[in-house]
Amino acid sequence: MYSEDDLLPLSALQHLMFCERQCALIHLEGVWDENRLTAEGRILHEKVHEGGDETRGDVRIARGLRLRSLRLGITGQADVVEFHRQADGSWQPFPVEYKRGRPKPDTCDEVQLCAQAFCLEEMLGAQIPEGAIFYGQPRRRHGAVFSAELRHQTEASAARLHDLLDSGLTPRAVYEKKCDNCSLKLSCLPEVAGRGKSAKRYLGQMLHEETA
Repeated sequence: MYSEDDLLPLSALQHLMFCERQCALIHLEGVWDENRLTAEGRILHEKVHEGGDETRGDVRIARGLRLRSLRLGITGQADVVEFHRQADGSWQPFPVEYKRGRPKPDTCDEVQLCAQAFCLEEMLGAQIPEGAIFYGQPRRRHGAVFSAELRHQTEASAARLHDLLDSGLTPRAVYEKKCDNCSLKLSCLPEVAGRGKSAKRYLGQMLHEETA
């Protein structure tokens, strides 16, 4: 169990799964640059949180709910948590995360949502089998089942997040295609700072291209 002082941002789990170097730059070095993609995502989250709580029939909707798990050592804010009335009169939590783009080929969004479920289970003493991710471009929900495999991956990711940030070390850059859409590309310089790369040779090549 972690103390309140040791809790890390829940959002850092997605940064970690996208790129450990990006995660360290943001959460160790305090580096942050915004591009169109991050701005659109921020605006989407702000709009969702501003909606306020409401009730629709047998569904209560809470927006911007604060979350934390002392077991995983994370804290954050849920976009939406729906509480569905059950036949016995109880309320079943159902977390919903909002994303600006399209479903991703990996499970980083599902891990972030599953971490929210862990928080809710710990805070409410409930069992939460599933939730959903709303993607802005197709404008529809995609269901997420919190399977044993996804739960294990989420727990392992939270542990890795603590290990990475406790180490105080920022991993070396490794250029991949996904780097081109990263808002931190100019700060990270993955095409220059990666293993075996020479900044002097890179700058010399750039100068040669400009004068050619």
